[in-house]
Amino acid sequence: MISKVLSSALFGLEAHLVEVEVDLAQGLPNFSIVGLPDPAVKESRDRVRAALKNTGFDFPVKKITVNLAPAALRKEGSSFDLPIAAGILISDGIIRSSAISDYLLVGEVSLDGRIKPVRGALSIAMLARESKFRGLILPAENAAEASVVKGLGSTASIPFLK
Repeated sequence: MISKVLSSALFGLEAHLVEVEVDLAQGLPNFSIVGLPDPAVKESRDRVRAALKNTGFDFPVKKITVNLAPAALRKEGSSFDLPIAAGILISDGIIRSSAISDYLLVGEVSLDGRIKPVRGALSIAMLARESKFRGLILPAENAAEASVVKGLGSTASIPFLK
């Protein structure tokens, strides 16, 4: 099953919308990330695998392909960990896509499943408001910065967050 979670990439102070598409397929277990990811984004594979395992989820033994679109934009940093984890859980049928489809997701995951802060929360919140998202799912440490943006719905939580 293919899932799509919406996130954001930063270029300087400007945030751009990124679709995080996750496909789980039968075949030899593999986890690849495409769409011009930098090394920190590629390392998401290991952080997400450990975070899901250490929060009680079975990591799918399948061929996992993550596409970060648009492919022409360079993606940097660890803020795609949370949307990738959510996409895997949606594709595996563990959470419903409708639970987060109106939200923009950003966050780094630690190996134990905690969600760590990211940079650019203000710019990301402004993008979420301009793009008419219901809200923003981000690390608690970023909430004060993002809350400066008026007209954006409240943040939400999803089941695997600690």
